[in-house]
Amino acid sequence: MVFNVFGGGEEEKEQTGQTSSSKKMGVSYYKGEVIMKKKRNLIIWLVVIVVVIIAGYFSFGGGKSSQGQTVTVGIMSGSKQDDAIWKTVAKTAKDKYNITLKFKKFTDYSQPNKALTSGNVDLNAFQHYAFLDAWNKANKTNIVSIGKTIITPIRVYSKKIKNINQLANGDTIAVPNDATNESRALFVLKNAGLITLKPNTKLATVKSIEKNPKNLQIKELDASQTARSLSDVSAAVINGNYAQTAGINYKSAIYVEPVNKDSEQWINIIAANKKNKDKKAYKEVVKAYQTAATKKAIQKAYGTSELPAWDIKLK
Repeated sequence: MVFNVFGGGEEEKEQTGQTSSSKKMGVSYYKGEVIMKKKRNLIIWLVVIVVVIIAGYFSFGGGKSSQGQTVTVGIMSGSKQDDAIWKTVAKTAKDKYNITLKFKKFTDYSQPNKALTSGNVDLNAFQHYAFLDAWNKANKTNIVSIGKTIITPIRVYSKKIKNINQLANGDTIAVPNDATNESRALFVLKNAGLITLKPNTKLATVKSIEKNPKNLQIKELDASQTARSLSDVSAAVINGNYAQTAGINYKSAIYVEPVNKDSEQWINIIAANKKNKDKKAYKEVVKAYQTAATKKAIQKAYGTSELPAWDIKLK
């Protein structure tokens, strides 16, 4: 009997080959599973990153509007006309920017800026540039304008003459005696051609008058008394609110302050603390004010006694 010494080698090789193949398949399967897990984890992380970016976009100002915010604005207790204008602004703020406007009303001009500095209001809208400049200097505050609203041209009234050119030599004109309004009144007389002021005058007083060809007598009174003085003087420079309170029709004025570079400082503004001037919601409140709808509301309420000022071209 002949034994094939190497006869079992083929079977052994076949078994060894099968084992090796199985091992290779196992390794390949394992590697594939690892790769799939890595891909799956990568996809998950990519989704997380996208969600975070989108959330940040809408949370920090990249979205369409300031979502669901409330902004409190300090204003003076005014007329029904003023309320109608702010109602229009509030509607635009809500509809377009999803901002709810709340109003805190004041009766004294010293109150709104104090409330702004203390944080009792977010913004205020009652003053012009000149008032704000004087306030910041006197109170060492840091309040800034973030947008223009209106200008109310100051007017000259008289019960004795029909035209400002009819003022005679030595006639008396009443002007408000507070710093900003007296300066404004004197600039009005300058623009009317009645006086000249010293060069580079910004805040005018009677001492700033350089020439007074008609020797006009300037009578300084509390602003609230200028309308009452009309029976005693030849003419008076009267603020719009006091003229309205006295029942004086603004169309009866003998001279209207021109809107030019001299009057720029009398443009009313929306103001904020400087540290908050770039807040998106506050900028959107300004945008909500500066619209065609607000212009229409101002014209309906006041005719030409108040003018939208945000797009006026000053000469």
